[in-house]
Amino acid sequence: MRKLENYVPTKFMLPTSHYDKEKADKAVFFIENLCHTKGMWAGKKFELIDWQEKIVRDIFGTVKENGYRQFNTAYIEISKKNGKSELSAAIALYLLCADDEQRAEVYGAAGDRQQASIVFDVAADMVRMSPYLSPFIKILSATKRLIFENSNSFYQVLSAEVATKHGYNVSGMIMDEVHVQPNRKLYDVLTKGSGDARMQPLYFLITTAGDDVNSICYELHQKAKDILEGRKVDHTFYPVIYGAEMDDDWSDEKVWAKANPSLGITFDIEKVRTAYEQARQNPAEENIFRQLRLNQWVKQSVRWMPMEHWDKCETNIDFESLVGRECYGGLDLSSTTDITAFVLIFPPRNESEKYIIYPHFWIPEETVTLRTMKDHVPYDVWVKQGLINVTEGNVVHYAYIEKYIEELGKKYNIKEIAFDRWGATQMVQNLDGMGFTVIPFGQGFKDMTPPCKELYKLVLETKIAHNGHKVLRWMMDNIAAKTDAAGNVKFDKEKSSEKIDGAVALVMALDRCTRNMNKGGSVYDTRGILYI
Repeated sequence: MRKLENYVPTKFMLPTSHYDKEKADKAVFFIENLCHTKGMWAGKKFELIDWQEKIVRDIFGTVKENGYRQFNTAYIEISKKNGKSELSAAIALYLLCADDEQRAEVYGAAGDRQQASIVFDVAADMVRMSPYLSPFIKILSATKRLIFENSNSFYQVLSAEVATKHGYNVSGMIMDEVHVQPNRKLYDVLTKGSGDARMQPLYFLITTAGDDVNSICYELHQKAKDILEGRKVDHTFYPVIYGAEMDDDWSDEKVWAKANPSLGITFDIEKVRTAYEQARQNPAEENIFRQLRLNQWVKQSVRWMPMEHWDKCETNIDFESLVGRECYGGLDLSSTTDITAFVLIFPPRNESEKYIIYPHFWIPEETVTLRTMKDHVPYDVWVKQGLINVTEGNVVHYAYIEKYIEELGKKYNIKEIAFDRWGATQMVQNLDGMGFTVIPFGQGFKDMTPPCKELYKLVLETKIAHNGHKVLRWMMDNIAAKTDAAGNVKFDKEKSSEKIDGAVALVMALDRCTRNMNKGGSVYDTRGILYI
């Protein structure tokens, strides 16, 4: 048997575990006696690429003292066209036929039945092309089911509907393109307790990076990164991520190779060069290239805020130490059932200080559960974590927010509050009655352009300080911007992927802050608008 050159067992092995070469060889031997099913490789033996063989050896060869597999979950994140479907199908067949599991139940899952059928169809073709398997495996194409009669085992495709998915005794699960899962329900049903009756269930999760940072896939992505970088330990979880870092040069072919371990084997670099050139000439396609070719997590097609720079502005902030400090506020009321955002900005007092951001959010208490389910956004978690405040009832309780702002005004020296003119008349009158100076702020290019460009500049220069507030970060990452022929810019709520209320409140507060820093004038009056 061909051996992986310089193979080293995984560093995530338990001290009490060991590498069982015989078990690893068995899995590799089984897979390499299957055939590829598509394109120029169709009919040829499935010779594992080094990165694929390492995964197979690590998963099936790393065993505990009792001889059973150490890893129950394998999370593999990799760019398109690197052979995900073929590897997934081969592992599904191994779990079905060669894992020494009586009455094995192997499931293929994805965002929908059609997606899950991709791996099934490859597996079925592998069976048809194998003289060793075809006599013993019955293919039921209509129901997407393979039956291995020798051990009364089956491989069955499932869709994302979860109403009838409870009660399975899962020995193996292949979840393809985890990033398209609409929520975490199917994942939970198939992994939480479903394999308790099995000695070594395997949940094989394989995906390309997605665009929803509030998804189960991003949760798994973060867990994998934390384990890879030593921040977390889970000896049952096997993490693999082939992708470019956000600050990598996306035009560098060495970066392409890092994200595509099958480059030059399953597909030619000219394909990537063509895709890159299209993305370079059309900024709308850049994030598509980054996601599919470089395996980077991205947001909407044209993302305004570079989040890698925003994250660099995160720091520990003691807001109690700011008591009495001068600051400026931005208030975005949105609608009565939506998120209300109030953001304070504390201006720097000298060249060494930064603009400090202090965000606050509210939603109606009775809408939390419904909004969480409908929007697939963890409002309920954020409420429990104290990141979002709730007001009584099913609409935003403005009187509560007014009182909250009044209390903030007793702690901090709030010089001015900018507000969106739309729908804010009564609250503005009430805040004015409390002694606050309230300033109307338009949402068009004229008013939005200067603070939007100023915020962008300050973030790039790391002159903003925030405490990593998850809700505000989510909103900053949601922003889509609209520009005109003159280079003016404003946020586009309609095209933004999710809520951006906190970002709107932030730029309004920044506008009042910068206009008052230069002896009551505008910073834009003295140096003009910066163009980016």
